[in-house]
Amino acid sequence: MIRAAIVGGSGYGASELLRLSVTHPELSIVRVASRKLAGKPVASVHRFLYQVLDLAFEPADPRKTGDGVDLVFVALPHGAAGPFVAELLAIHPDIRVIDLSGDFRLADPETHRSCYDESPAFPELRATFAYGLPELFRDEVKKSRRIANPGCFATGSLLALAPLAERGLLNGPVAVDGKTGSSGSGAEPGPKTHHPERTSLLAAYSPLSHRHVPEIEQALSRKGGRPRLSFVPHSTPLVRGVYTTAYATNEKGIGAAEALEIYRARYAGERFVRVLDGPPDAGVVAGSNFADVWVTASRDHVIAFSAIDNLVKGMAGQAIQNANLLFGLDESLGLAAPGSRP
Repeated sequence: MIRAAIVGGSGYGASELLRLSVTHPELSIVRVASRKLAGKPVASVHRFLYQVLDLAFEPADPRKTGDGVDLVFVALPHGAAGPFVAELLAIHPDIRVIDLSGDFRLADPETHRSCYDESPAFPELRATFAYGLPELFRDEVKKSRRIANPGCFATGSLLALAPLAERGLLNGPVAVDGKTGSSGSGAEPGPKTHHPERTSLLAAYSPLSHRHVPEIEQALSRKGGRPRLSFVPHSTPLVRGVYTTAYATNEKGIGAAEALEIYRARYAGERFVRVLDGPPDAGVVAGSNFADVWVTASRDHVIAFSAIDNLVKGMAGQAIQNANLLFGLDESLGLAAPGSRP
């Protein structure tokens, strides 16, 4: 049994980790830490856990969080996660860590500083983290003890585009349109996440300047791609989900059938990536760790699609998938449930 702690216990990342862990046969959450809620019952905040999980929030103290546990899930915001992890590992250097923030995703310290200026760069420490997208970097995850969990937009974009990068078909301009639900902005309500406003909101934000762009480019370059990436995210009235449409130049003139076969061959045997016969639907994967993808081609473009749940495959589900790999378990443990639609 893996004994695990969660730090950052009031957010959606922690909420999903707790929900998924309840049915995991080999994962036991024994400690939930919070910077604001110490002493309160966990079920008083995450009410779906009433009479399911009998734990109280502990202080988020890196000196104590690692005591008696095999794994720490860090679900703190960008900027708070890095310093916590650094102190935790100074005390417990051999403990396994899965960080859900962006504080260790980018390999280059200078690129990190340009994207996450609220977080120290920790250049030596970040070099010890594997990038935790199992479908692309499974062997590295298995060999590591420290995982930087990918961002939700990055996960959707990379699963849509990686098969093209690996075949040498991603060397020109690539335009990515990403649409997300409100839960991707965290649990704290804001002007664009509060649902009386969000219910009718459909708008772009951070066009061409989103933090996940260097993360996507970094992973695609490791897979053989040299894209010139333009990324525009959009807020939608959804609560959950990331829907990605990626437009690449069809430089080698492949046909739609050939493109689809590339994706079927690449993801054959992958437990959580399903290659469809037509465009995916974000509602179908809601609440699940599945990623549904499809690709088609015209004379000028190859267009790839993906749909994921931003809180599961885009966050907590992927973290548990990584935990399973770290401990040599079946990758799908605790994650086999399909989506919850309708």
